[in-house]
Amino acid sequence: MERRIEKINSLIKEELSKIVQKEIDFPENTLVTITRVETSKDLTESKVFFSCYPESKFDKVLKILEKEIYFIQGKLNKKLFLKKVPMIKFKKEKKVIEAAKIEEILERLKKEKK
Repeated sequence: MERRIEKINSLIKEELSKIVQKEIDFPENTLVTITRVETSKDLTESKVFFSCYPESKFDKVLKILEKEIYFIQGKLNKKLFLKKVPMIKFKKEKKVIEAAKIEEILERLKKEKK
């Protein structure tokens, strides 16, 4: 079952990435990336994590995604050949932000060391 969930997560991520990039209008100079998908074992729900650049646009991007959720879900339902397509919920990706902060701190430490 675990392997099946992983495949479904990968498939959802791939298809959603295409839909989000091609069919959703975001503010100018905003990059939105689907980072990962976590689907429940019963396939009822998929948490879709996304990041955006610049970070200051996170809330605006989340509002756009939530507003377009039915359109996105409909497109996904047509693309996936599953008996039961999970309902998607968008979540802010916090791991990428944390990783960027850690990277920034490491760079600062390297400069201080020199």
